This record gives sequence, C-alpha cells and structure tokens, in this order.
Amino acid sequence: MSAYPRPVGGAAGARDDVPALVTLHVWGVGPAAVPAALGRMALDRALLRRSGARWTKLLGTGSGRTFTARDADPLHWGLLAAWDSPGDAAWFERSATARAWGRLAQERLRLAMTPVASRGRWGGLAPFGDPPPRRPPADAPVVSITRARVRLGSWRTFTRAVPPVSDDLSAVDGLRMAIGVGEAPVGLQGTVSLWRDSAALTAFAHGRAPHRAVVERTPREDWYAEELFARFAVTSLEGTLAGREP
Repeated sequence: MSAYPRPVGGAAGARDDVPALVTLHVWGVGPAAVPAALGRMALDRALLRRSGARWTKLLGTGSGRTFTARDADPLHWGLLAAWDSPGDAAWFERSATARAWGRLAQERLRLAMTPVASRGRWGGLAPFGDPPPRRPPADAPVVSITRARVRLGSWRTFTRAVPPVSDDLSAVDGLRMAIGVGEAPVGLQGTVSLWRDSAALTAFAHGRAPHRAVVERTPREDWYAEELFARFAVTSLEGTLAGREP
C-alpha cells in the first residue's frame, strides 16, 4: 500500500488558483529527538511530493526576534501545506509522514485555515492563489503569514530593523501566537501569527509605529528579492505550542 492514499479531488466550485484548505503543523520534540527530526526534514521532501498536496514547505522555527540563526528553535519543526480539498488534508493525517512525526513529537499544533487575501510569491509561485475579497466574521480568529527572500546585500540593515517590531509585537493586544519560520537559517525568513480577530491584526499592521516604519522603509531599502503576505480565516485549531493552547 502506498504511504499516501490517492487524493480525493478538489472542492466543487472552488477557484482553481485558491486552495480549499491550508494547514500548518508544528511538532515539538525533546532534545534527544532533534537528530531524528532533522532526518525527517530531509526524508519528507520526497514523501510530500506524493502526498496529494498542491504545495508544501517544510520549515524550521524560531523566535523571529532577529531573523538570524541565533533565533532558531531546534525543538519545533513545521509543515505548511495547501490542499485542493479538506479530504486531501484528512488523508495526510494518516500518512507515513504524519505518523512518523507523531511518534517523535511530545506536542503538536495543527491549524486549518482558508485564504482570504494573498499577494506576492514564494519560490516563484503564488501558493494561496488570488482569493476573492472577503472578510472573516468580526469575532473570528485570523492568521497572518509573511515570507521574504532577503537580498544578501540587504541582510545587515534588514536584521537591524527587525528587533523593534518583534519587541512591540509581544505587547500587542489581540495577539494569540507568533513564531518565526524559515527554510534556511539565513535569507529565507517568515512569520506566522495568530490573532483574536481581523481588527487586532489590522491595528498592528497599520497602527503600530515600529511596524509602520519598517513597511515605509521596505521599498526605499529594497530589502527583498521576493516577498509574500497572506491572511487566512481559521477553521480549526488543535494542540499546543510550547506547552500552551493559543
């Protein structure tokens, strides 16, 4: 039997470029399991090509305070995936990859969500498509995902600009969770943040001086060779991160 059953197909009526569901898994492992987790990060790339997902990224995690290697958290590892249907995502939960991480992990967080806005590229692709404009319910939690490929010559000024935003973020009302994510220790950096509602996220993005200053500097400094900003409505959340429920 294949490690991944045949996908069940896309959702009826869905736009071809917009995934029906996006999932984020974060697995927390103990120190003794870090070598095995690193092995999975290498092995799972080939397995995920047969998973039925339309797009996947295996991710390291960190605090996101400076976006340098010293932020890295070797005890937490992630998988971000876009699916043509909730059924495809459900199949993955019984796959060889999911079972292997389940044996390694001491805790797991799983977020399921649908795209409500996305602009930019990730590895030359638009993994979340171009969602038709819509607003989640006023009291519904939302997720923001940012990702950037930082120009080598801009790395020093970029990392100097990040800490004030990170420090301010930790004090913002409405933030439920924030982690740094990356495909490499340097250069390919992003964030995943979970918010109480859209109003809280918008207030941070447009109303907080440290973040607004970085946004204003971005086109002038030309930090990024590639960037993506996406917003999602949360459909389900289960598990813990660092021992707490977001």
